[in-house]
Amino acid sequence: MIFIKINELNSVLVKNIANFFTEQGKTKVVLGLSGGIDSALVLSLLTEAIGKSNVTAIFMPNKAITSDKSGFDAKKLAVLLAVKFFVVEIDGILASFSKLPWIPSDIAKANLNARTRALVLYNYANSTECLVAGTGNKSEFYMGYFTKYGDAAADFFPIGNLLKTQVRALSEYRGIPHEFLEKAPSAELWKGQEDEKEMGLTYAELDELLPLILEGKKIPAGKEKIGEKIKKQIKETEHKRQNPKIIPLSST
Repeated sequence: MIFIKINELNSVLVKNIANFFTEQGKTKVVLGLSGGIDSALVLSLLTEAIGKSNVTAIFMPNKAITSDKSGFDAKKLAVLLAVKFFVVEIDGILASFSKLPWIPSDIAKANLNARTRALVLYNYANSTECLVAGTGNKSEFYMGYFTKYGDAAADFFPIGNLLKTQVRALSEYRGIPHEFLEKAPSAELWKGQEDEKEMGLTYAELDELLPLILEGKKIPAGKEKIGEKIKKQIKETEHKRQNPKIIPLSST
């Protein structure tokens, strides 16, 4: 794991985000603002890297699930950072899937929230010639804690190399409002859903062991069970981190 001072980490990320836009020949970006710490940090970084006038944030609630607090916090941050802000309710889009000739499973319904939001973001991006910023972090990426073609659908991931604990540290450094730091992490894919409860371990536990596992190092004594759980999850979700398989024409 690469250790870097928080001020240096901040400078490197802002610089590299700005360089990415220059390389792509783009000047504008859109992201989904959820009311959580990850999207809050990404929004903050983007406004510094390419200028607030080039950044658009879209809050996309499912009124049956999304808390009022999430909407309040998202709008407050957008106003604070002075970016263009839209609220797009996705209930109507979700309701259209009730007409399918089959009954969607609970997991299909949950993932539909993320995939619908991706459709909205790319519709805006195509309409305004901007890039879509993903808000996922490294901890979630390796645990497969994201939806294929949902929150994983993006043109780049500004904090994709940051562990969740680093996200929190950098958010504190950048002055992200305390309400984002205090709330329990949740994708709000269903009522009462919390990330750590669903994963069965805390981000602190995950972030301590994940770098060791990725680097092939020994797990500390007494933490082998948690380590094996993380390894199992990484293996079972590997398909989510790969591009779709293209079937070869030659025999093997």
